[in-house]
Amino acid sequence: MTSGQGILRCAALALLLAAQPWGQAAAQGRPGGRGAPGPTEVGVMTTAEEDVPYAVTLPGRAIAYQQTGIRPQVGGEVLEIPYDPGRPVKAGDVLFRLDPETLAAALAAAEAAVAGAEASLTQAQNTVTRYRRLEGSGVSAVDRANAEVALKQAEADLKSAEAARDAARLSLQRTEITSPIDGVPDVAAISVGDLVTASQSEVLTTITQLDPIYVDVSESSARMLRNRERVNAGMLVTNGEMQARLILETGEEYRGSGRIVSPGIFVSPTTGTVPIRLQFDNPDRMILPGQFLRVELTMGTTRAVLVPQRATRRASDGTLTAFVAREGKAQQVTLSEQGSYRNSWIVTQGISPGEQLILDGLQDLRAGAEVTAVPVAIDAEGVVREIPAGGQG
Repeated sequence: MTSGQGILRCAALALLLAAQPWGQAAAQGRPGGRGAPGPTEVGVMTTAEEDVPYAVTLPGRAIAYQQTGIRPQVGGEVLEIPYDPGRPVKAGDVLFRLDPETLAAALAAAEAAVAGAEASLTQAQNTVTRYRRLEGSGVSAVDRANAEVALKQAEADLKSAEAARDAARLSLQRTEITSPIDGVPDVAAISVGDLVTASQSEVLTTITQLDPIYVDVSESSARMLRNRERVNAGMLVTNGEMQARLILETGEEYRGSGRIVSPGIFVSPTTGTVPIRLQFDNPDRMILPGQFLRVELTMGTTRAVLVPQRATRRASDGTLTAFVAREGKAQQVTLSEQGSYRNSWIVTQGISPGEQLILDGLQDLRAGAEVTAVPVAIDAEGVVREIPAGGQG
């Protein structure tokens, strides 16, 4: 080795040794760095106990309030379809008109039969009156009895003829097929000129009433039992009436009011859920049958601490934990929750009012680490912002 090479090697070794303490000092100078002597700054919020609405969100599906298939009660040729598909109709509005000629002729024949029966009845009544007056002087009691039997037969024939006439008149009226309910008609399944038969299986069209509308949801029977236990224990306060909020497929909240019309009286043996039917106003026909929705049912209020979900961690076994700042150190606590409300857990155990809950600076935070608490606030979107000195959270 030459003297020049030796000098260069010594210089490189000196630079390496000089750089090592500087690197350690830089690591120690970073806030929260490994081996840092100073405490780590963390953002905290002060917890408070409050009456929190207890709500559950259930998937649901819209069901028509009323829906009926239109079928003819008499047969004939379709002459007219006067309704417009998709345009609301009222009960009694004409949907189809059938050829009335055959049924009109049948009605005329039935009315003629009534007239003949009325004439026969008049004749029988006159015979009975005459026989009663002449009984004992040329008319025997047997003749009078036979005349009275003929009178009753004539009365029965008249009633039968009148019934046939009424049926023929009703059949003629049924050539105008009307809507039995208020609703929106579907496209006709037939055309003008088609022949239909009485009580056929194929529907001519369908009428659907959309306002109001039903929404069917299913709730776990196990959760219903747990909620009942909370009510009995005083942990859940109810006023006897549940509030229903409808959420559309887009995530938008529906403004129509809703109420429970059927609380469910049986448990499904396959899913273990209880069906619940709700009714919502639907004047603008925004909700259509078959649409998938979400229903938020507020069952009451519970006294609890709201812990933002971003401040918590969920272990693989389901344990929910969070960090709090106590006496300048971070301590991990295990939480007991009863659902969520507005991006926060409803916590009933594990944290007390007035605690300093750590919201920010959780990355690589360990239990027992020294921390410096900085007041912060969290908005509705879950964004954490530092509170200026003298400001309000």
